[in-house]
This record gives sequence, C-alpha cells and structure tokens, in this order.
Amino acid sequence: MSLRIYNTLSRQLEEFLPLQAGHVRMYVCGMTVYDLCHIGHARMMMAFDVVQRWLRASDYAVTYVRNITDIDDKIIARALARGITIRALTQETVAAMHKDIGALGIESPTIEPRATDYVPQMLDIIRTLERKGLAYRSPDGDVNFAVRKFPGYGKLSGKSLDELHAGERVAVLDGKDDPLDFVLWKSAKPTEPDDAKWDSDFGVGRPGWHIECSAMSCATLGETFDIHGGGVDLQFPHHENEIAQSEGAHGKPLARYWVHNGFVRVDNEKMSKSLGNFFTIREVLEKYDAETLRFFLVRTHYRSDLNYSNVHLDDARNSLKRLYTALASVAPAQLTIDWSQPHAVRFAGAMNEDFGTPEAIAVLFELAGEVNRTRSPELAGLLKALAATLGLLQGYPQSFLQAGSMLDDALIQVLIAQRAAAKAAKNFAEADRIRKDLLLQGIALKDSLAGTTWAAAQ
Repeated sequence: MSLRIYNTLSRQLEEFLPLQAGHVRMYVCGMTVYDLCHIGHARMMMAFDVVQRWLRASDYAVTYVRNITDIDDKIIARALARGITIRALTQETVAAMHKDIGALGIESPTIEPRATDYVPQMLDIIRTLERKGLAYRSPDGDVNFAVRKFPGYGKLSGKSLDELHAGERVAVLDGKDDPLDFVLWKSAKPTEPDDAKWDSDFGVGRPGWHIECSAMSCATLGETFDIHGGGVDLQFPHHENEIAQSEGAHGKPLARYWVHNGFVRVDNEKMSKSLGNFFTIREVLEKYDAETLRFFLVRTHYRSDLNYSNVHLDDARNSLKRLYTALASVAPAQLTIDWSQPHAVRFAGAMNEDFGTPEAIAVLFELAGEVNRTRSPELAGLLKALAATLGLLQGYPQSFLQAGSMLDDALIQVLIAQRAAAKAAKNFAEADRIRKDLLLQGIALKDSLAGTTWAAAQ
C-alpha cells in the first residue's frame, strides 16, 4: 500500500508522490527561541519526528529542515528584560531546546537554519515582491505585502478575503492599505537594541516573521518542495502568508503537501501561556520518564487534538510496561523487518494511511500478546524492530520495569547471565547494551577469568 497524506491545502487524503523519486524534502516551522519548550512544542516536533522516521523506514532519503526563529518581538522584549544580548538569549534557549527534545528521542533535522543567517535572502524576496507590485513601502518605514494583489490569498485556510475582513475587529493600521496586509520589513524603533537591526535599501530594520520562513525554506529546499508542516495554529495567518510571499515572488507552488498537527488541550482548553495552563517539557520529565512522555505523544494521531493530564500519562506508562514485559520475558532476536509478515503488513498499512500511529501501536500490542503466548524470539524481535520506527521500546526492558526502584542482587545476576548468553551468541551489541544500562543505574561490571562480578560504580 502506498503512503497517503492528508493535505490541508486540498482538504483530502492524497497519494504521496515526491517531486524527486526516492527523495523527500520537508520543511517544518520550528521554535521562536525566547523560553523553554512546552508540551505543545513537543507535540509538534514529535509529530514530524514520526513523519520523517516513517519516510526513512519506507526507504526514502529525507532532507528535513526545521527552522529556528531567533529574531522576533518576544525575543527582543525578553532580552531587554533580562539585560542580555539577543544572541546570548537565543543561544541559551536553543541549547535548552536541544536538551529537552533530545531527551524525548526527537532526532535532529538534516538542516536547522536560524533566521538571522538568512536576512540577505529575505531582502531579495522583498525586492522581488516590490518589483512585482505585491509589496509597498509605508510612511512609517515598514514594507508591507499587498494581500488583495495576490489572487490566491486564502486558499490554505479556505477563507475568502470578504470572510477574512468580516472577522476583522481593528481599523486599518497606520501605514497599511488594508488590515490584512502584513509586514515584510519592520522599520527599526529607537528603543530596540542594535543587534535587532540590519541595514537595507528599505532602511534600517528587521524582517517580519512570515518572510523568515519563506527565505529559509527556499534557500535550503528550493522554490518548491514536498511537505510543509507545523501546528494547526500556524495555518492562518503564518502559512497563508508564506504561500502569498513565496508564490508571489517565484510564481510556483511553495509546497505540494501541507501537513498540520492538532492542539494540545488541558481540560478541553487549548494549552497556552495566556491561560496559564501550559507545562514545559522539563516540568513533565520531573514526574515521568522520557519514553512515557514520548509514547503519550505518539499514540494519538498527529491531526487529532491531544488531551494532557496525569491520568493519561499514567495510562501511557502502564501501557509501555505491558509492551516491555513481553520483551523482558523473551530475548528479542536481532532481525531486519520482513514487511510481508502479517503483523508488519498491518503496521505498515496503518502508517501508510496518513501516519496512523494509533492503529500501528495496536499492532504492537497484538505482537506483545503473541510473544507472551508463543515465547518466540523472532516475534519479540519484530515487536522491537517495528517499535523502533516510532522511536519506542529501544531501552532495556528490565530497566524500564525497575524504574524508580533499586536493582537487587538477584536481578543483577539475571542481567549478568543474559549478558553472558548474548556474548556466547556473539551478540556483542546486546551484551554491551546490558553493561551500559547497568552502569547508568550505578552498577559496574568487572569481567575476569573467574566470571563477571559487580560493584557500585565509583
């Protein structure tokens, strides 16, 4: 079965056909780096981590670009409030982001461009738009995009200009010809720091948010690429404006498939800082292990809203225990997935239907039941290999099951025996993993001619 993806632009499932056979180019709108990542950010990055993992598992080469917005009103305000440079703030926040999402097993993108490195490309696009009559300079020094001069505006959100205007609650802002017009280049303000300003033929200023992604995606993936992703909250106006800028400048489609993940909700309210109901990744990891949080995020379909609660995280933890219990009872065989095997066929069928993780995880539970019934190392190996495509079940089973409690001597001896069996079978990777896993739990092994002994790590 070929991969089908729900395309927000067409509002239907479509067969996925990349522009270049065997190679997928994907751009995802990343973080604005002024604070720690919260669960909403984790949900977005996890959704597209699963997408790129499945594309690779499907034998595609993937160029995955996820940008960093490192110049923005909120960044400037936070840097000024803390009395540090913008660069110092963004470097600190990017390092924190990498640490937090790395803990969840979210893989690094192929390219992670920062907006401030692409200002010349942004200016090139703005010049092109001005030359085509799609951009104009306002009396206050800003450069704005003329929405009514772009015929396709509203095609992603599905709204006409009249509908969008009906929802306007503000008068035309000074310098704008139309309330829907958006800024491409912001004139520098006297209160803004020097590291928030660039010289240009439009005057000293800085780029607007929307133009940043148009420039970075074009520079890294070309004027047209396969998949553009991000949270559903970015569909309008951010992604709508990206389309207007990019297609207005280049005269060709920006992306062929537009993919959006759903909201995270708390008690049926959208999680947001303004409501005070948001949780950072770090806060959650103080109470739950990283794989439990990953499983919680992955098991809900990426387009569905996700309801966050301790009850749901506890359930995710218990569900993972069921899967790990099967792997703890039978040593998994190392194998390459046979995609004609019935469980693998159902797993792939689920993932190929718009990355259907709930159905794919149901297959993992079926497999776990079969492992418990048959004690088959091959089925245990298949369970582990299929889960790997979702970034799950790659830890050592006993460690997960014993989390939060000290290993006793009896269990350590069991693990030492399993390591010896792995070495005898020349499965040195497994043997080394057992040793490293014990070391992480404060247990150091010492091999000698007399056998293997253990002691508390120094």
